[in-house]
Amino acid sequence: MKKLTFLTLSLFSILTFSQEVSKERIKTVLSTLASDEMKGREIGTQENENAANYIAKLFKENNLEYCTGKSYLVPFDYNGKTVYNVCGIKKGKTDQYLGFSGHFDHIGTSDKSGDNIYNGADDDASGITTLVGIADYLKNKKPEFSMVFMAFNGEEKGMLGSRAISTDTNLDHIYNKLTALFNFEMVATESQWGKNALYMTGDGFSDLDELFNKNAVNGLKLNADPYAKQQLFYRSDNVSFVKKKIIAHSFSTVDMTKASHYHHENDDINIVDFDNMTQIINNFGKTLDKLNPKNFTPKYNDQVKF
Repeated sequence: MKKLTFLTLSLFSILTFSQEVSKERIKTVLSTLASDEMKGREIGTQENENAANYIAKLFKENNLEYCTGKSYLVPFDYNGKTVYNVCGIKKGKTDQYLGFSGHFDHIGTSDKSGDNIYNGADDDASGITTLVGIADYLKNKKPEFSMVFMAFNGEEKGMLGSRAISTDTNLDHIYNKLTALFNFEMVATESQWGKNALYMTGDGFSDLDELFNKNAVNGLKLNADPYAKQQLFYRSDNVSFVKKKIIAHSFSTVDMTKASHYHHENDDINIVDFDNMTQIINNFGKTLDKLNPKNFTPKYNDQVKF
C-alpha cells in the first residue's frame, strides 16, 4: 500500500510538473521572434509574414481551432498588400470566451551602420510569447471558458491589425461571447513592484483586476496603472475592442521611467527576464484554472469612453 501511495503521488507530481511551461520553451519562442533573421518584423515585409507563419505553427502545435476560414492567418489589406493577423481558439466547457492578445510586428531596421535591427524583444515579442505560453499551459486541459488567442499585426503603424480583426464580422460568433480580453504589451522585464507582477492600463474603468486578483495564485498580482495620465488604455490594441464595448485592457511590466530599450536597437533578448516571464505565464495559467463565467464577469463603469 505504501508503495502504491508513493507511486500515485509520484505520478501526480510528474503530471503537475508537466503542466507547467518551461523556461526553455519561453526562451525559444521569444528568441525566434526577436532574432536578427526576423529583421524587426515590420508590417509588409517578408520577415513580418514569416513571423505570422511561425505563430500559426505554434497555434497548430497547441491544437487550436481556426477562428474563421481554413487557416490561422486572417488577412487584411495594408497599402494594397495582403498582410495577416493570426487567430486560434480553444473550446472550453462553456461558450463564453476569454481573449489573449499581443502584437507581433515591430519597426524593422534603420540605415545606421552596426546594429541596425529593431528586434522588439520586449515590444512585443514578449506579449506574443506570453499568449503562446498560456496556450501551451492549457493544451491538455478543458477550461471552463473557451479561449481565443490573437496575434495582431500593424500595431506600430496605428493599431491596424487589431482594428481590422475587431471589425471582422466572421468573428462575431466569438466577440458576442467575449467576456474579457487580456492584451499583453511589453512584459519582458521585472516590474516596479518586483517579480510576478504586472499592471493593468485603465484599471479605474472596470473591475477586471479586482476579480482576477481574488483568484490569483502564488502571489501573482495585477497592479494599478502607474501611468494613468498617459492614457495608455486608449493607446494600445485593446482599444479596438473597447470600442465594441468589450472588456479589454493591456497588461505590462515595463517601467517606462527606466525603459531605455523602448524603440531602440538594444530591445533584444539580453534585456529579457526569462525566469520572471515563465513564473508569470505559469501563474496566469493556474489562475485561469480557477476562473469561470460565474466568478469572473468583469464590468465597465461609467468612467470609460467608448
